[in-house]
Amino acid sequence: MTMLLPDPTWVDVCPLARLLPERGVAALVGGVQVAVFLMHDGVVHAIGNHDPFSGAAVLSRGIVGDRGGVPTVASPVYKQVFDLRTGRCLDDPSVSVPVYPATVSAARLRVGIP
Repeated sequence: MTMLLPDPTWVDVCPLARLLPERGVAALVGGVQVAVFLMHDGVVHAIGNHDPFSGAAVLSRGIVGDRGGVPTVASPVYKQVFDLRTGRCLDDPSVSVPVYPATVSAARLRVGIP
C-alpha cells in the first residue's frame, strides 16, 4: 500500500547541487525524518527514513540500486529492499514506508509534507 500524500505543503530542503547521485541524505521536513535520493537520471525520490524492520532511522544511508528496472534502496541494517517510487518493501510486500512527493524548482529540492 502506497502512502502518497494527497495535498502536500511544499518545503524547501536544499540546493540540488548538495545531493550526490545515487546517495541518500536525511532531512527533517516539517518534523518528519525523510530520506531523499537523487538518481543518475535526475529524478528525485523521498521516503520515510525510518526502517520498519530495525526501528532505526537509517534508510537514507542505504544502498541505492535497481531491481528489474525499479529504483530501490536496501536498508543498511537487515538489507530489506524498498521501492523508491512506492515505498513498498520488495522482500515483504506487506510492509511499506511513507512516500513523499519530491520536486526540483529553481535548482532547489522541495519535498511535500502533510
